[in-house]
Amino acid sequence: MMAALISAVGRRATLGVRGAPSGIRVFSHGTPALSSESKEAPQAKFYPVLPNVMLPPDTFKGKVALITGGGTGLGKGMTTALSRLGAECVISSRKLDVLKATAAEISSETGNKVHPVQCDIRDPESVKKAVAEVIKVAGHPNVVINNAAGNFISPSERLSANAWRTITDIVLNGTAYVTLEVGKELIKAGKGAAFLAITTIYAESGSGFVVPSASAKAGVEALCTSLAAEWGRYGMRFNIIQPGPIKTKGAFSRLDPTGVFADEYVDRIPCGRLGTPEELANLAVYLCSDYASWVSGAVIRLDGGEYVSMAGEFNNLQKVTREQWDHMEKLIRSTKGS
Repeated sequence: MMAALISAVGRRATLGVRGAPSGIRVFSHGTPALSSESKEAPQAKFYPVLPNVMLPPDTFKGKVALITGGGTGLGKGMTTALSRLGAECVISSRKLDVLKATAAEISSETGNKVHPVQCDIRDPESVKKAVAEVIKVAGHPNVVINNAAGNFISPSERLSANAWRTITDIVLNGTAYVTLEVGKELIKAGKGAAFLAITTIYAESGSGFVVPSASAKAGVEALCTSLAAEWGRYGMRFNIIQPGPIKTKGAFSRLDPTGVFADEYVDRIPCGRLGTPEELANLAVYLCSDYASWVSGAVIRLDGGEYVSMAGEFNNLQKVTREQWDHMEKLIRSTKGS
């Protein structure tokens, strides 16, 4: 099934990031985002999705938030939540037309300013110019969310130097360029900020077939935890969210036309369903708010228990039936004293 999926993705893919290997789909994050049409397990009824923002309406009033990759997907979801809570948002990516459309959409809903600022985070000069523009149009950011990323699936023996560089330039170098440039400007201005990085659950464990992403995301986590220790004296906090599979509109037909892949995800998630952009956004805005002012250097999984489910040596025993347990219990009891 996996081979068939990879083949289908390869045939249908278009490049999402310049310089990526041809015929390989580039995803926005470590874990593919899937649509809301995937199945749910019976236990999912115990884990309802609450789509509304959980913090008070003016939590971010008077504050500026910079979100990389804020024009689409999870970045758009976090931007929407921050704007609803009163933030003046700045969204950045390479595609200015997408940014403008998203900024207009969110601003029309919330009544708060959303500024589109074009930036190629792989280019230090582009980052420098973008940060200067952010400060010019909105002021020094109080919130910085490093959300922009890239990923593709491939056997590691097929990776070229360019493939490796494509992902590490976006994920690790891009995050570092943005963080360091903004941080230096904040230090000069004597202002603090809350930084948040969106990584993936396999940044901790590693994973085959996404080795550049796993390596780069692990580097991002080391960057953030290191700066949480070093730059706390300047009023800066750094935290990390590791999302599991999260569903977004529009990705289903490109990644999983039969629904088989999404079903496999659900089968290994103890909560019995995929995550939603709103759930990520609620956790993100909490970590970036003053309600979390004593939270720094934290790495938080948001995956419905997927990581621990896959990690446990005997977790597959959930497949054992009651009758099989009865039989095994008899065998175990018969070995007592041996």
